[in-house]
Amino acid sequence: MTRIPLLLLAGAAFAAAGTTARARTDLTIATVNNADMIVMQKLAPHFEAAHPDIALRWVTLEENVLRQRVTTDIATHAGQFDIVTIGTYEVPIWARLGWLHSFTPTPPSYQVGDLIAPVRNALSVGGRLYAVPFYGESTFTIYRKDLFEQAGLTMPPSPRWDQIAAFARKLNDPHHQVAGICLRGKPGWGENMGFVADLVNSFGGRYVDMHWQPQLTSAPWRKAVQFYVDLLQQDGPKGATSNGYNENLALFAGGHCAMWVDATVSAGFLEDPKQSTVAGKVGFAQAPYAVTTKGSHYLWAWTLGVPSSTKHAAAATEFALWATSPAYIKLVASEFGWGRVPPGTRVSTYDNQAYLKAAPYAPKVLAAMNSADLNHPTLLPVPYIGISYVGIPQWQGISYVGIPQWQGIGTEIGQQIAAALAGQKSVAAALEASQTDMKRALTQAGYLR
Repeated sequence: MTRIPLLLLAGAAFAAAGTTARARTDLTIATVNNADMIVMQKLAPHFEAAHPDIALRWVTLEENVLRQRVTTDIATHAGQFDIVTIGTYEVPIWARLGWLHSFTPTPPSYQVGDLIAPVRNALSVGGRLYAVPFYGESTFTIYRKDLFEQAGLTMPPSPRWDQIAAFARKLNDPHHQVAGICLRGKPGWGENMGFVADLVNSFGGRYVDMHWQPQLTSAPWRKAVQFYVDLLQQDGPKGATSNGYNENLALFAGGHCAMWVDATVSAGFLEDPKQSTVAGKVGFAQAPYAVTTKGSHYLWAWTLGVPSSTKHAAAATEFALWATSPAYIKLVASEFGWGRVPPGTRVSTYDNQAYLKAAPYAPKVLAAMNSADLNHPTLLPVPYIGISYVGIPQWQGISYVGIPQWQGIGTEIGQQIAAALAGQKSVAAALEASQTDMKRALTQAGYLR
Protein backbone atom coordinates (compact mmCIF):
# COMPACT_ATOMS: atom_id res chain seq x y z
CA MET A 1 0.00 0.00 0.00
CA THR A 2 1.03 3.64 -0.46
CA ARG A 3 1.15 5.42 2.87
CA ILE A 4 0.78 9.19 3.32
CA PRO A 5 4.24 10.48 4.29
CA LEU A 6 4.95 11.00 7.97
CA LEU A 7 4.62 14.57 9.15
CA LEU A 8 8.09 15.63 10.10
CA LEU A 9 7.44 18.99 11.70
CA ALA A 10 6.28 19.02 15.31
CA GLY A 11 3.87 21.85 14.75
CA ALA A 12 2.55 20.81 11.36
CA ALA A 13 -1.08 20.86 12.45
CA PHE A 14 -1.80 24.00 10.53
CA ALA A 15 -1.22 24.91 6.94
CA ALA A 16 0.64 27.97 5.79
CA ALA A 17 -0.39 31.37 7.14
CA GLY A 18 -3.73 32.54 5.89
CA THR A 19 -5.30 29.09 5.59
CA THR A 20 -7.71 27.41 7.97
CA ALA A 21 -6.77 24.68 10.45
CA ARG A 22 -7.38 21.08 9.51
CA ALA A 23 -10.24 19.20 11.13
CA ARG A 24 -9.29 17.29 14.27
CA THR A 25 -8.66 13.55 13.97
CA ASP A 26 -9.70 11.44 16.96
CA LEU A 27 -7.64 8.25 17.37
CA THR A 28 -8.86 5.39 19.56
CA ILE A 29 -6.01 3.28 20.96
CA ALA A 30 -6.61 -0.16 22.46
CA THR A 31 -3.84 -1.03 24.89
CA VAL A 32 -2.94 -3.37 27.72
CA ASN A 33 -2.90 -2.22 31.34
CA ASN A 34 0.77 -2.74 32.09
CA ALA A 35 3.22 -0.18 33.39
CA ASP A 36 5.01 0.63 30.12
CA MET A 37 1.74 1.42 28.41
CA ILE A 38 0.69 3.62 31.31
CA VAL A 39 3.93 5.56 30.86
CA MET A 40 3.02 5.97 27.19
CA GLN A 41 -0.32 7.48 28.16
CA LYS A 42 1.37 9.88 30.59
CA LEU A 43 3.70 11.10 27.85
CA ALA A 44 1.04 11.24 25.11
CA PRO A 45 0.30 14.94 25.78
CA HIS A 46 3.74 15.67 24.29
CA PHE A 47 2.50 14.15 21.02
CA GLU A 48 -0.83 15.98 21.18
CA ALA A 49 0.92 19.29 21.83
CA ALA A 50 3.04 18.79 18.73
CA HIS A 51 0.03 17.58 16.72
CA PRO A 52 -2.93 19.73 17.76
CA ASP A 53 -5.02 18.28 14.95
CA ILE A 54 -4.84 14.79 16.55
CA ALA A 55 -6.63 13.82 19.77
CA LEU A 56 -6.02 10.48 21.50
CA ARG A 57 -8.63 8.32 23.20
CA TRP A 58 -7.40 5.38 25.29
CA VAL A 59 -9.15 2.08 25.88
CA THR A 60 -7.02 0.33 28.51
CA LEU A 61 -7.87 -3.30 29.20
CA GLU A 62 -6.64 -6.37 31.10
CA GLU A 63 -4.58 -8.60 28.81
CA ASN A 64 -7.13 -11.38 28.22
CA VAL A 65 -9.94 -8.89 27.58
CA LEU A 66 -7.73 -6.84 25.26
CA ARG A 67 -6.95 -9.86 23.10
CA GLN A 68 -10.64 -10.76 22.77
CA ARG A 69 -11.81 -7.22 21.99
CA VAL A 70 -9.05 -6.47 19.50
CA THR A 71 -9.29 -9.83 17.70
CA THR A 72 -13.05 -9.49 17.31
CA ASP A 73 -12.80 -5.91 16.08
CA ILE A 74 -10.06 -6.51 13.56
CA ALA A 75 -11.47 -9.81 12.25
CA THR A 76 -14.89 -8.26 11.63
CA HIS A 77 -13.42 -5.01 10.24
CA ALA A 78 -15.57 -3.09 12.70
CA GLY A 79 -13.11 -0.20 12.81
CA GLN A 80 -13.60 0.56 16.50
CA PHE A 81 -9.84 1.01 17.03
CA ASP A 82 -7.33 3.05 15.05
CA ILE A 83 -4.28 1.66 16.85
CA VAL A 84 -4.11 -1.74 18.54
CA THR A 85 -1.63 -3.24 20.97
CA ILE A 86 -0.79 -6.70 19.65
CA GLY A 87 2.03 -9.19 20.01
CA THR A 88 4.46 -11.13 17.88
CA TYR A 89 1.90 -13.95 17.55
CA GLU A 90 -0.75 -11.87 15.81
CA VAL A 91 1.36 -9.66 13.55
CA PRO A 92 2.52 -12.12 10.84
CA ILE A 93 -0.87 -13.86 10.76
CA TRP A 94 -2.93 -10.71 10.56
CA ALA A 95 -0.57 -9.16 8.02
CA ARG A 96 -1.05 -12.09 5.66
CA LEU A 97 -4.81 -11.81 6.13
CA GLY A 98 -4.66 -8.17 5.08
CA TRP A 99 -5.81 -6.91 8.49
CA LEU A 100 -2.88 -4.53 9.11
CA HIS A 101 -1.40 -1.52 7.35
CA SER A 102 2.29 -1.71 6.56
CA PHE A 103 4.76 0.72 8.10
CA THR A 104 7.18 0.29 5.20
CA PRO A 105 8.73 2.54 4.11
CA THR A 106 9.52 4.29 7.37
CA PRO A 107 11.07 7.77 7.53
CA PRO A 108 14.87 7.88 8.02
CA SER A 109 14.44 9.45 11.45
CA TYR A 110 12.78 6.25 12.67
CA GLN A 111 16.02 4.28 12.16
CA VAL A 112 14.33 0.96 11.42
CA GLY A 113 17.72 -0.75 11.14
CA ASP A 114 18.28 0.01 14.83
CA LEU A 115 15.43 -2.31 15.84
CA ILE A 116 16.76 -5.53 17.44
CA ALA A 117 16.87 -8.07 14.61
CA PRO A 118 14.84 -10.94 16.16
CA VAL A 119 12.05 -8.51 17.04
CA ARG A 120 12.12 -6.75 13.67
CA ASN A 121 12.04 -10.09 11.85
CA ALA A 122 9.12 -11.32 13.96
CA LEU A 123 7.09 -8.27 12.92
CA SER A 124 7.91 -8.42 9.21
CA VAL A 125 6.30 -10.27 6.32
CA GLY A 126 7.84 -10.21 2.88
CA GLY A 127 10.38 -7.63 4.01
CA ARG A 128 7.68 -5.18 5.12
CA LEU A 129 7.14 -4.09 8.72
CA TYR A 130 3.51 -4.54 9.87
CA ALA A 131 3.82 -3.42 13.49
CA VAL A 132 6.30 -1.38 15.49
CA PRO A 133 7.63 -2.64 18.83
CA PHE A 134 6.89 -0.69 21.98
CA TYR A 135 8.96 -3.05 24.06
CA GLY A 136 10.46 -6.50 23.63
CA GLU A 137 11.12 -9.17 26.19
CA SER A 138 12.16 -12.71 26.95
CA THR A 139 12.05 -14.67 30.20
CA PHE A 140 14.48 -14.90 33.09
CA THR A 141 14.67 -15.82 36.76
CA ILE A 142 14.12 -12.97 39.22
CA TYR A 143 15.09 -13.51 42.84
CA ARG A 144 15.68 -11.73 46.13
CA LYS A 145 19.42 -11.50 46.70
CA ASP A 146 18.96 -10.59 50.36
CA LEU A 147 16.83 -13.66 51.10
CA PHE A 148 19.28 -15.93 49.30
CA GLU A 149 22.17 -14.48 51.31
CA GLN A 150 20.30 -14.88 54.60
CA ALA A 151 19.57 -18.54 53.76
CA GLY A 152 23.12 -19.22 52.55
CA LEU A 153 21.93 -19.99 49.02
CA THR A 154 23.54 -19.19 45.67
CA MET A 155 21.56 -18.78 42.47
CA PRO A 156 23.37 -20.38 39.50
CA PRO A 157 23.69 -18.27 36.33
CA SER A 158 21.52 -20.85 34.50
CA PRO A 159 19.47 -22.76 37.11
CA ARG A 160 17.68 -26.07 36.68
CA TRP A 161 14.06 -26.41 37.71
CA ASP A 162 14.89 -28.93 40.44
CA GLN A 163 17.24 -26.33 41.95
CA ILE A 164 14.52 -23.69 41.78
CA ALA A 165 12.10 -26.02 43.57
CA ALA A 166 14.66 -26.68 46.33
CA PHE A 167 15.24 -22.95 46.78
CA ALA A 168 11.49 -22.31 46.95
CA ARG A 169 11.06 -24.93 49.66
CA LYS A 170 13.74 -23.30 51.82
CA LEU A 171 12.60 -19.72 51.22
CA ASN A 172 8.84 -20.17 51.54
CA ASP A 173 7.84 -18.20 54.63
CA PRO A 174 4.05 -17.86 55.01
CA HIS A 175 4.49 -16.42 58.52
CA HIS A 176 6.13 -13.34 56.98
CA GLN A 177 3.90 -13.42 53.88
CA VAL A 178 6.73 -14.38 51.53
CA ALA A 179 6.04 -17.12 48.98
CA GLY A 180 8.95 -19.28 47.92
CA ILE A 181 8.05 -18.63 44.29
CA CYS A 182 5.45 -16.74 42.27
CA LEU A 183 4.36 -17.96 38.83
CA ARG A 184 1.46 -17.17 36.53
CA GLY A 185 -1.69 -19.07 37.42
CA LYS A 186 -4.45 -16.99 35.84
CA PRO A 187 -5.90 -18.92 32.88
CA GLY A 188 -5.33 -17.57 29.38
CA TRP A 189 -3.14 -18.36 26.39
CA GLY A 190 -1.13 -15.21 27.12
CA GLU A 191 -1.26 -15.65 30.90
CA ASN A 192 -0.61 -19.05 32.51
CA MET A 193 0.10 -20.71 29.16
CA GLY A 194 2.72 -18.06 28.39
CA PHE A 195 4.66 -19.63 31.24
CA VAL A 196 3.50 -23.28 31.15
CA ALA A 197 4.44 -23.69 27.47
CA ASP A 198 8.04 -22.69 28.21
CA LEU A 199 8.13 -25.04 31.19
CA VAL A 200 6.84 -27.92 29.08
CA ASN A 201 9.36 -27.13 26.35
CA SER A 202 12.18 -27.34 28.90
CA PHE A 203 10.91 -30.77 29.97
CA GLY A 204 11.23 -31.89 26.33
CA GLY A 205 7.55 -31.51 25.43
CA ARG A 206 5.75 -30.07 22.43
CA TYR A 207 2.16 -29.20 21.56
CA VAL A 208 1.86 -31.48 18.51
CA ASP A 209 4.03 -33.92 16.61
CA MET A 210 4.99 -33.55 12.96
CA HIS A 211 1.61 -34.95 11.91
CA TRP A 212 -0.32 -32.41 14.01
CA GLN A 213 -1.35 -34.98 16.58
CA PRO A 214 -1.70 -33.29 20.01
CA GLN A 215 0.88 -34.37 22.58
CA LEU A 216 -0.73 -33.00 25.76
CA THR A 217 -0.94 -36.41 27.45
CA SER A 218 2.71 -37.26 26.73
CA ALA A 219 5.20 -37.88 29.54
CA PRO A 220 6.89 -34.44 29.28
CA TRP A 221 3.54 -32.67 29.60
CA ARG A 222 2.48 -34.80 32.56
CA LYS A 223 5.80 -34.29 34.34
CA ALA A 224 5.97 -30.55 33.66
CA VAL A 225 2.40 -29.71 34.65
CA GLN A 226 2.55 -31.91 37.76
CA PHE A 227 5.78 -30.17 38.73
CA TYR A 228 4.13 -26.76 38.22
CA VAL A 229 1.05 -27.66 40.24
CA ASP A 230 3.06 -29.19 43.11
CA LEU A 231 5.47 -26.26 43.21
CA LEU A 232 2.78 -23.57 43.41
CA GLN A 233 0.52 -25.50 45.77
CA GLN A 234 3.40 -26.10 48.16
CA ASP A 235 5.48 -22.93 47.94
CA GLY A 236 3.46 -20.39 45.95
CA PRO A 237 1.18 -17.61 47.14
CA LYS A 238 -2.41 -18.29 48.07
CA GLY A 239 -4.93 -17.90 45.27
CA ALA A 240 -2.34 -18.43 42.55
CA THR A 241 -5.02 -19.02 39.92
CA SER A 242 -5.91 -15.31 40.20
CA ASN A 243 -2.36 -14.16 39.53
CA GLY A 244 -1.30 -13.13 36.06
CA TYR A 245 1.67 -10.99 35.11
CA ASN A 246 0.49 -7.77 36.75
CA GLU A 247 -0.55 -9.46 39.98
CA ASN A 248 2.80 -11.23 40.36
CA LEU A 249 4.65 -8.02 39.56
CA ALA A 250 2.79 -6.32 42.41
CA LEU A 251 3.49 -9.25 44.75
CA PHE A 252 7.22 -9.26 44.04
CA ALA A 253 7.49 -5.47 44.21
CA GLY A 254 5.72 -5.60 47.56
CA GLY A 255 8.21 -8.09 48.99
CA HIS A 256 5.94 -11.13 48.88
CA CYS A 257 7.95 -13.39 46.51
CA ALA A 258 11.40 -14.90 46.98
CA MET A 259 11.57 -15.84 43.28
CA TRP A 260 9.63 -15.21 40.11
CA VAL A 261 10.18 -16.57 36.59
CA ASP A 262 8.68 -14.17 34.09
CA ALA A 263 9.27 -11.34 31.65
CA THR A 264 12.59 -9.54 31.44
CA VAL A 265 10.70 -6.25 31.18
CA SER A 266 9.91 -6.58 34.90
CA ALA A 267 13.46 -5.66 35.89
CA GLY A 268 13.07 -1.94 35.28
CA PHE A 269 10.07 -1.69 37.58
CA LEU A 270 11.46 -3.89 40.33
CA GLU A 271 14.64 -1.82 40.49
CA ASP A 272 12.73 1.47 40.66
CA PRO A 273 12.47 2.52 44.34
CA LYS A 274 9.41 4.62 43.50
CA GLN A 275 7.53 1.47 42.52
CA SER A 276 9.26 -1.36 44.34
CA THR A 277 9.97 -1.99 48.00
CA VAL A 278 12.72 -4.47 47.04
CA ALA A 279 14.71 -2.21 44.69
CA GLY A 280 18.43 -2.91 45.11
CA LYS A 281 17.74 -6.38 46.49
CA VAL A 282 16.88 -8.10 43.21
CA GLY A 283 19.04 -10.54 41.28
CA PHE A 284 18.60 -11.99 37.80
CA ALA A 285 19.58 -15.29 36.18
CA GLN A 286 18.68 -17.10 32.97
CA ALA A 287 15.34 -18.89 32.74
CA PRO A 288 15.32 -22.34 34.40
CA TYR A 289 15.37 -25.55 32.40
CA ALA A 290 14.72 -29.23 33.08
CA VAL A 291 16.17 -31.44 30.31
CA THR A 292 16.77 -28.81 27.62
CA THR A 293 17.13 -25.05 27.29
CA LYS A 294 15.30 -25.17 23.93
CA GLY A 295 12.10 -23.19 24.27
CA SER A 296 12.70 -22.55 27.98
CA HIS A 297 12.34 -18.81 27.39
CA TYR A 298 10.17 -17.00 24.91
CA LEU A 299 10.61 -14.02 22.62
CA TRP A 300 7.78 -11.52 22.77
CA ALA A 301 7.10 -7.93 21.90
CA TRP A 302 4.11 -5.77 22.60
CA THR A 303 3.66 -3.70 19.48
CA LEU A 304 1.48 -1.02 17.96
CA GLY A 305 -0.39 -1.96 14.82
CA VAL A 306 -2.71 0.01 12.56
CA PRO A 307 -5.77 -1.98 11.45
CA SER A 308 -6.69 -1.85 7.78
CA SER A 309 -10.22 -0.96 8.91
CA THR A 310 -9.21 2.43 10.34
CA LYS A 311 -10.25 5.59 8.54
CA HIS A 312 -7.27 7.47 9.97
CA ALA A 313 -4.29 5.40 8.84
CA ALA A 314 -1.92 8.36 8.36
CA ALA A 315 -2.53 9.85 11.80
CA ALA A 316 -2.46 6.43 13.46
CA THR A 317 0.83 5.62 11.76
CA GLU A 318 2.23 8.95 12.89
CA PHE A 319 1.46 8.22 16.54
CA ALA A 320 2.71 4.62 16.41
CA LEU A 321 6.04 5.72 14.95
CA TRP A 322 6.37 8.51 17.52
CA ALA A 323 5.71 6.16 20.46
CA THR A 324 8.34 3.66 19.30
CA SER A 325 10.99 6.05 18.03
CA PRO A 326 14.51 6.82 19.33
CA ALA A 327 13.18 10.25 20.31
CA TYR A 328 10.48 8.66 22.48
CA ILE A 329 13.08 6.59 24.34
CA LYS A 330 15.01 9.77 25.10
CA LEU A 331 11.77 11.40 26.27
CA VAL A 332 11.09 8.56 28.72
CA ALA A 333 14.66 8.83 30.00
CA SER A 334 14.33 12.58 30.55
CA GLU A 335 10.99 12.26 32.35
CA PHE A 336 11.46 9.04 34.32
CA GLY A 337 15.13 8.08 34.09
CA TRP A 338 17.04 5.63 31.90
CA GLY A 339 15.96 2.67 34.03
CA ARG A 340 12.40 3.14 32.84
CA VAL A 341 12.91 3.28 29.07
CA PRO A 342 11.11 0.59 27.05
CA PRO A 343 13.53 -2.35 26.81
CA GLY A 344 14.13 -4.91 24.11
CA THR A 345 13.51 -2.84 21.00
CA ARG A 346 16.62 -0.96 19.88
CA VAL A 347 20.31 -1.85 19.64
CA SER A 348 21.21 1.74 20.47
CA THR A 349 19.55 1.41 23.88
CA TYR A 350 21.91 -1.44 24.78
CA ASP A 351 24.89 0.53 23.49
CA ASN A 352 23.97 3.51 25.66
CA GLN A 353 26.22 3.74 28.73
CA ALA A 354 23.63 5.73 30.68
CA TYR A 355 21.14 2.90 30.17
CA LEU A 356 23.65 0.19 31.07
CA LYS A 357 24.51 2.06 34.26
CA ALA A 358 20.83 2.36 35.20
CA ALA A 359 20.04 -1.19 34.08
CA PRO A 360 23.00 -3.48 34.87
CA TYR A 361 20.77 -6.48 34.07
CA ALA A 362 20.44 -5.29 30.44
CA PRO A 363 23.08 -7.66 28.95
CA LYS A 364 21.17 -10.65 30.41
CA VAL A 365 17.97 -9.38 28.84
CA LEU A 366 19.58 -8.99 25.42
CA ALA A 367 21.23 -12.43 25.67
CA ALA A 368 17.90 -14.06 26.50
CA MET A 369 16.16 -12.35 23.58
CA ASN A 370 18.88 -13.21 21.09
CA SER A 371 18.94 -16.87 22.15
CA ALA A 372 15.16 -17.44 21.88
CA ASP A 373 14.63 -19.31 18.61
CA LEU A 374 11.05 -19.10 17.30
CA ASN A 375 11.85 -21.38 14.38
CA HIS A 376 13.25 -24.24 16.49
CA PRO A 377 11.29 -23.98 19.74
CA THR A 378 11.38 -27.56 21.04
CA LEU A 379 13.71 -30.49 21.63
CA LEU A 380 11.77 -32.71 19.20
CA PRO A 381 10.79 -31.39 15.75
CA VAL A 382 7.47 -29.61 15.31
CA PRO A 383 5.55 -28.26 12.28
CA TYR A 384 4.97 -24.87 13.86
CA ILE A 385 6.92 -21.78 14.81
CA GLY A 386 6.64 -20.00 18.15
CA ILE A 387 7.75 -20.85 21.68
CA SER A 388 4.79 -20.07 23.93
CA TYR A 389 2.23 -20.37 21.14
CA VAL A 390 1.57 -22.29 17.93
CA GLY A 391 2.15 -20.30 14.77
CA ILE A 392 1.92 -22.12 11.44
CA PRO A 393 4.74 -21.58 8.92
CA GLN A 394 3.57 -20.79 5.41
CA TRP A 395 5.56 -23.60 3.89
CA GLN A 396 3.27 -26.14 5.55
CA GLY A 397 0.67 -25.30 2.95
CA ILE A 398 -2.00 -24.71 5.57
CA SER A 399 -4.32 -21.72 5.36
CA TYR A 400 -3.61 -18.92 7.80
CA VAL A 401 -7.35 -18.32 8.17
CA GLY A 402 -7.66 -20.84 10.99
CA ILE A 403 -4.65 -19.65 12.95
CA PRO A 404 -6.47 -17.09 15.13
CA GLN A 405 -8.26 -20.10 16.66
CA TRP A 406 -5.06 -20.76 18.59
CA GLN A 407 -6.07 -18.14 21.10
CA GLY A 408 -9.16 -20.17 21.96
CA ILE A 409 -7.23 -23.44 22.06
CA GLY A 410 -4.56 -22.01 24.32
CA THR A 411 -7.09 -20.46 26.65
CA GLU A 412 -9.03 -23.73 26.97
CA ILE A 413 -5.82 -25.55 27.93
CA GLY A 414 -5.04 -22.76 30.38
CA GLN A 415 -8.43 -23.15 32.02
CA GLN A 416 -7.92 -26.89 32.45
CA ILE A 417 -4.47 -26.40 34.00
CA ALA A 418 -5.83 -23.67 36.29
CA ALA A 419 -8.48 -26.14 37.46
CA ALA A 420 -5.73 -28.63 38.32
CA LEU A 421 -3.80 -25.92 40.16
CA ALA A 422 -6.93 -25.05 42.14
CA GLY A 423 -7.34 -28.72 43.12
CA GLN A 424 -10.59 -29.08 41.20
CA LYS A 425 -9.29 -31.98 39.09
CA SER A 426 -6.16 -34.06 38.68
CA VAL A 427 -3.36 -33.14 36.31
CA ALA A 428 -4.09 -36.28 34.31
CA ALA A 429 -7.78 -35.34 33.93
CA ALA A 430 -6.90 -31.76 32.97
CA LEU A 431 -4.49 -32.92 30.27
CA GLU A 432 -6.91 -35.55 28.95
CA ALA A 433 -9.57 -32.87 28.56
CA SER A 434 -7.04 -30.51 26.96
CA GLN A 435 -5.96 -33.22 24.53
CA THR A 436 -9.56 -33.81 23.49
CA ASP A 437 -10.29 -30.09 23.11
CA MET A 438 -7.17 -29.46 21.07
CA LYS A 439 -7.74 -32.42 18.77
CA ARG A 440 -11.32 -31.30 18.13
CA ALA A 441 -10.24 -27.72 17.41
CA LEU A 442 -7.41 -28.76 15.06
CA THR A 443 -9.77 -31.10 13.21
CA GLN A 444 -12.38 -28.36 12.80
CA ALA A 445 -9.70 -25.95 11.59
CA GLY A 446 -8.46 -28.43 8.98
CA TYR A 447 -5.08 -29.37 10.46
CA LEU A 448 -6.18 -32.91 11.28
CA ARG A 449 -8.30 -35.21 9.16
